[in-house]
Amino acid sequence: MEWRLKAIRGATTVTENTVQAIDEAVTEMLNELEMKNQLDPTQIVSVTFTVTRDLDAIFPAAIARKRPFWDCVAMLDVQQMHVEGSLERCIRCLIHANLPANQVQVWHPYLRKAKNLRPDWSSPQRLVQPESVQPHLR
Repeated sequence: MEWRLKAIRGATTVTENTVQAIDEAVTEMLNELEMKNQLDPTQIVSVTFTVTRDLDAIFPAAIARKRPFWDCVAMLDVQQMHVEGSLERCIRCLIHANLPANQVQVWHPYLRKAKNLRPDWSSPQRLVQPESVQPHLR
């Protein structure tokens, strides 16, 4: 099988800055991401999590690292740049994963109040494929 490195985005929000609230939101986002993309964690190359400046109870990577097969994934937590008026208590992720080259859709989960960030991504995104995969486009 041929593989391609692809990026998957996601975002969610929490109602409060607590370990429990952040754990629930990150777990929900990663569950959606894995399920809807049929992603095997062993395919993940790296994950960058960002959090807004009002979240500091726990690192999202610490939550992800407890998931089966996520303990060997390279992960990084960083603080999102603050922009006045931007969405508060927001957690974002950028995942780089090796996916089958013929996988033509990627689901980018934008959950809770984060849905407002990318309403155009409320459904799977169709990827442009090489000519060998889509010969009818020649």
